[in-house]
Amino acid sequence: MEIKRYVGGFLKSNGYIIYQNEGGEAFVIDPGYEAGRFLDYVKEKNLDVKGILLTHHHHDHVGAVKTIMDKLACPAYIHEADAPYCGKFDPETFTDGAVFELGAEKITAVNTPGHTKGGCCFCAESGDYFTGDTLFDTDIGRTDLEDGDPWGMAASLQLTVAKWPDDIRIWPGHGEGSTMAKVRKYNLEFVEAMELDLNDATK
Repeated sequence: MEIKRYVGGFLKSNGYIIYQNEGGEAFVIDPGYEAGRFLDYVKEKNLDVKGILLTHHHHDHVGAVKTIMDKLACPAYIHEADAPYCGKFDPETFTDGAVFELGAEKITAVNTPGHTKGGCCFCAESGDYFTGDTLFDTDIGRTDLEDGDPWGMAASLQLTVAKWPDDIRIWPGHGEGSTMAKVRKYNLEFVEAMELDLNDATK
């Protein structure tokens, strides 16, 4: 899989274009800013964009969606729990386990609530996982915003992310990429989340 990353805005949000080969199919992931950069790259590589995959609804990850949708006449996809927050564009919705095909490769949407209710990671068969604001290289997503949930985040990390093999490559919504091996070694917030007792959430 070929991966092009763009960093934009004062929050330095990551947006991605993923594709298998020049002239082939592509997806855009989390275009928060500067739609023109994504559009220029698509044109340069002669890519057929099948859609825009969104890990969650926050503006720094969806700000450029409407322009790209209009220019390329492609749909945007977001988890159904985050769709009500997308007032500036009309996305198609999916649920946990939805599969998107990029050529012969399957990309599975995995709901990881915590940062938002509909927060998702997109897990490609290549071992490239796009984690949005769920998991970063040295910390995890904040849970103190409107629809954040700290115990939901802990559950997502313990019950889903913790099962990922060490060689999985993570491509987060902010900061540099990493591997799960490095996350387990250097990401202290992830390590702390592993030690939480989920039963305390109901006490």
